[in-house]
Amino acid sequence: MTKNLIIDSQVHAYEPNTPSRPWQGFLQGPDQATGDDMVKAMDEVGVDGALLVSPFSLYGYDASYALEVHNHYPDRFRLIKPFDIKSKSIREDLVEWASRPGVVGARLMLTDSRLRVSEQGVYEMFSAASKEDIPINVMCSGNLSVFKELAKTYPNTRLIIDHLGLEQPFVPPPPDDPFHDIDQVIEVSKFDNVAIKISGACTLSHESFPYDDIWPYLERIFEAYGIERCMWGTDWTRAVELLSYEQGVESFRLTDTISENERNILMGGALSKIYNW
Repeated sequence: MTKNLIIDSQVHAYEPNTPSRPWQGFLQGPDQATGDDMVKAMDEVGVDGALLVSPFSLYGYDASYALEVHNHYPDRFRLIKPFDIKSKSIREDLVEWASRPGVVGARLMLTDSRLRVSEQGVYEMFSAASKEDIPINVMCSGNLSVFKELAKTYPNTRLIIDHLGLEQPFVPPPPDDPFHDIDQVIEVSKFDNVAIKISGACTLSHESFPYDDIWPYLERIFEAYGIERCMWGTDWTRAVELLSYEQGVESFRLTDTISENERNILMGGALSKIYNW
């Protein structure tokens, strides 16, 4: 019998802040979360693989460390990096990135609600991603209306909503109404080119492990998108102040809210197909 792989849809790895590879900013989490650290955490709880997203807060558009980690653990990670839509060479950069071993996606940090979806950099990035057949992962929390326009304007480009499309806390407590934008999240499910990461969901809970209060909202998302377009993830190490890696895994592995088949799809099966793992 073939083993159902458990694959985390979003983790980060980074070295300590040193002159040889200095941080550009700050990311909530430990002083380091190296590839070795990440593999150790995964091994302890039986996670087979993960999408390694180069952390924009620390390294900007430089994914050199993520590439190093993949070189050491090519069977455990696939790679995603952020891109600068203001770059004149964004098309060439994305094509070059897509050609590298282990690369499965690109990322857009959608922080400007005034972004024009038809501007040249967006067009170059989205059309190149479509041609290379890699999805664009969009950090769109607080900007779901712009994401909706992107999905509508570029129907041939596969798009992934990062972190449920919801603003998530870096430290406790969670927001009073963390799912207040869920209707907008549900609305964009009508676009066939959109899938969604159920990543960092436990950080939105007002309860302790196993975070039962998030499930009525997640069930709405599963129903709207279909479980085949939903991918569990922890957003490790950003979530470290709110829960342990083990809790982020076990809360989904142990729940009886979903069937065993749904769990297999959510925790690896859907991701394997969407990212061609």
